[in-house]
Amino acid sequence: MTNETPQPTLLKAVVCDLHPTYFAMVMATGIVSIAAYKLGLPPIAYGLFYLNCMTYGVLAVLHALRLCWFPHRALSDLHDHSRGPGYFTWIASTAVLGTQCVMLVNAYTVALVLWVLACLLWVGITYTFFTLFIIKKTKPPLEDGINGAWLLAVVATQSVSVLSAHMASEWLEPYRLEVNFLALSMWLWGGMLYIWMIALIFYRYYFFHFSPKDLSPPFWISMGAMATSTLAGSLLIANSPDAPYLDSLLPFLKGFTVFFWATGTWWIPMLLLLALWRHVVKGLSVKHNPLYWGAVFPVGMYTVATEKMTQAMQLEFLQIIPQVFLYIALLVWTVTFLGLLVSMLQTVRARKSRTS
Repeated sequence: MTNETPQPTLLKAVVCDLHPTYFAMVMATGIVSIAAYKLGLPPIAYGLFYLNCMTYGVLAVLHALRLCWFPHRALSDLHDHSRGPGYFTWIASTAVLGTQCVMLVNAYTVALVLWVLACLLWVGITYTFFTLFIIKKTKPPLEDGINGAWLLAVVATQSVSVLSAHMASEWLEPYRLEVNFLALSMWLWGGMLYIWMIALIFYRYYFFHFSPKDLSPPFWISMGAMATSTLAGSLLIANSPDAPYLDSLLPFLKGFTVFFWATGTWWIPMLLLLALWRHVVKGLSVKHNPLYWGAVFPVGMYTVATEKMTQAMQLEFLQIIPQVFLYIALLVWTVTFLGLLVSMLQTVRARKSRTS
């Protein structure tokens, strides 16, 4: 019986253990594609775009199957302090793909559908997630319960702001004002959410025991959340001529956009030093994990955000930064993608060896 139906068994095994954070692959691929497009590498940009469309579709089907076949596992993940934040990648990936549709192929109808879906996912996941963790009876201590992945809630919120700003720039009146106001509101909410969460994360890492295993790849979201906030702020600055209230807030928008960018930039050397400590000093090996896509995304987002900020605020002297970071982003994306392929091949081989 086992040899007659290997594929359904393998599919169910994959779906059962599917990590909710896998949509971070769509986030990472999408933002690296946008970076390549903005900085003059359109063949790479379009290749990654079509790969991203396929990846998003496959992951959507797999997660839908997981909800149908293993609803208790999916709900258990949502209650879990370490896996639950991964559901915010569903929102961010949808918004990033929508942004790709706008920027690369001018597919505004598709982008509109993805924007509506991202907004609905944001409302559903955000309020479900935070409500469940408030009313949850059994909670882990702070040192076990919080990590950088919680900042995916900020990335999701700011990604909706980014897509909203892109949609507003092409929207006809009177809806342009409303959508720009939504983008502004999400930008402000994301900024406030970052302040709340980073305070807890700083407290956890500086006043509790810290081991190499605690420095998981989502720790890079500390920088990625600020980069996404920078991009959203830069787009609001660019949209200010279309909305009087944005124009009146221009000094505030510019000040906080630079504030977000500077904070994200501060994180980069710190994250590199901690990565050296984790893998070189402590000797922790590097193995493929879906969480590594959460480290690729911040590098690509920092590239795009810096490039857009240099345009919105006429900071041409910073242009060298996105030009260098583009190739770093392409390198880390390639390494992570190859790691995924190797991991998939090893999983198939291991499954065949057990069923033979």
